[in-house]
Amino acid sequence: MELAIASLGVGVLGLLFAGYLARGVVQNDPGTEKMQAISRAIHVGAMAFLAREYRVLVIFAIVVAALLTVVVNAGTAICFLIGAACSAATGYLGMWIALKANTRTAAAAAVGLNRGLRVAFSSGAVMGSAVVGIGIIGLVVVYLIFRDPNVVAGFSFGASSIALFARVGGGIYTKAADIGADLVGKIEVGIPEDDPRNPAVIADNVGDNVGDVAGMGADLFESYVGSIVGTMALATAATGLTGEVLPLLIAAAGIVSSIIGTFFVRVSDTADFGGLLWALRRGIFVAGGLVVVLSFAIVRTLGLDLGLFWAVIVGLVGGIIIGLGTEYFTSYEYGPTKSIAVATLTGPATTIIAGLAIGMLSTVLGTLVMAASVIGAYHFAGLYGIALAGVGMLSTLGITLATDAYGPVADNAGGIAEMAGLPDDVRERTDALDALGNTTAATGKGFAIGSAVLTALALMAAYAQAVGLTTINMLDPAVIAGLLLGAMLPFVFSAMTMTAVGRAAFQVVNEVRRQFREIKGLMAGTEQPDYAACVDITTAAALREMILPGVVAVIAPVLVGLVLGREALGGMLIGAIVCGFLLAIMMANAGGAWDNAKKYIEAGAHGGKGSEAHHAAVIGDTIGDPFKDTSGPAMNILIKLMSIVALVFAPLFSR
Repeated sequence: MELAIASLGVGVLGLLFAGYLARGVVQNDPGTEKMQAISRAIHVGAMAFLAREYRVLVIFAIVVAALLTVVVNAGTAICFLIGAACSAATGYLGMWIALKANTRTAAAAAVGLNRGLRVAFSSGAVMGSAVVGIGIIGLVVVYLIFRDPNVVAGFSFGASSIALFARVGGGIYTKAADIGADLVGKIEVGIPEDDPRNPAVIADNVGDNVGDVAGMGADLFESYVGSIVGTMALATAATGLTGEVLPLLIAAAGIVSSIIGTFFVRVSDTADFGGLLWALRRGIFVAGGLVVVLSFAIVRTLGLDLGLFWAVIVGLVGGIIIGLGTEYFTSYEYGPTKSIAVATLTGPATTIIAGLAIGMLSTVLGTLVMAASVIGAYHFAGLYGIALAGVGMLSTLGITLATDAYGPVADNAGGIAEMAGLPDDVRERTDALDALGNTTAATGKGFAIGSAVLTALALMAAYAQAVGLTTINMLDPAVIAGLLLGAMLPFVFSAMTMTAVGRAAFQVVNEVRRQFREIKGLMAGTEQPDYAACVDITTAAALREMILPGVVAVIAPVLVGLVLGREALGGMLIGAIVCGFLLAIMMANAGGAWDNAKKYIEAGAHGGKGSEAHHAAVIGDTIGDPFKDTSGPAMNILIKLMSIVALVFAPLFSR
């Protein structure tokens, strides 16, 4: 228990570091009064959405907790509520600091590129440190209270449930606003991105925070705790009590390593895209190297087999390779995205074809890496090794999430710079930070789906252990039926979420068109648009549309387990993991490549802004928006949530 308490202390250290960074961010210059007024409008919209979303989720959490109390046990229900509360807290904290940092990043970019990077990255590091700190503290507390990994699984269930709703709700909001702003503003009216005359521009900037910050934070929080819970659940059969604590210690080592790595992220004010990218990579590589050293020391000190150490390394290296591969397919520094930019010269149809092809092709590398990681980790430590590889992959989450979360802050900073009329060189710097943010966000999504596969496999193995399954007969008709149902669900889920984005965007487009048509002085800049109308439309649509996909993800595994049996449910989980993994990679990379192809053209390629190629690129980007920021990222949570639901409700299927 002393080892678990030591992990708790490191979690507290992570929260203290988050507080230290947050204090530093807030002390920066918030800019002119006009910049602060724009930031306040974004703040009000984002917080109003989060408050309304959390009110809905409180009702959901209470209902599920009551059901768990009756069907499973009260301990699991308590863990569920604690996990849900922790997940909501990470989303709130991340969004709060992002809302403070956006105008400060714009003001810092006026001083220099490095200053802007430091403010934006520090705000991301606040979220990264808060996620891992709260995750470790929450897990250790419930573990010390209940001393049963199967009960502690309720914590992961709570985190996954809130994450799914936050990701889907935030994703619907941000993409509906983004599509509405782009289609009318850029294409129909011909005004720049983030032009203050666009009625959807505030909703678009709010969306960056509720989707790409709060939703993403909850997403990676549940990935983090899910990987640890899955490993703890398999520990008894592998290494006993020490094995239950080992993932907590590896995660604690990652927190310390990530804190140190953040101090290596800085650039010169003359840095190009490559220099910015290397600055972020340097921090991640330093943190990864420290995890290797500390993991070896932990395994040696505990007297455990070195195979466990190598399993951690397999996961860590696999995550880095997936991240680099994602960067290759989505950055406009490389051929795949440039090929999409070339395709824009012949119109939207070829742009869409090229993006889909790149997304599909990108699944090859991710699949090979994950296959090698699973085989390698199993070779070193069996099923427990696969679970431990997931912990290793997410061990540096404190800094990898920082590189991801800084992107929406840079995006907001660019919008504030545009709306406040700051000099062109400031917008150039924020655009450079934003372009890098698109790449790091895509990298983060690749990293998240890779870890999701390992975590879901670990949770599935824990489910099989809990219901007494040693093998799953793939020739059993019930198992085949479960496999097909599992493979179908990611498509159904994606269809539901993309349709939701389309419906919400339809309303936003019509509202923006109405305002341009009816507010006579809007284009001339003599009258102000009604920003609140677009914010209200996207908020109501997101909250309404997020319910059904989330409920389906929770109910489907229970129904299959009760109707078709425990073996069929195992088949369902396998189908969902395989299909969800490939679909998530395809959508995330296609969306990221479309987005950066547009950025590449806006930087001056193929005619630049306002050209026919640019119009085609914008259409490709709007299609990619729900791919990369709504449906794709939600796949990570879907496959893990289904696995954790199966594990938590295992007593129902083993009777």
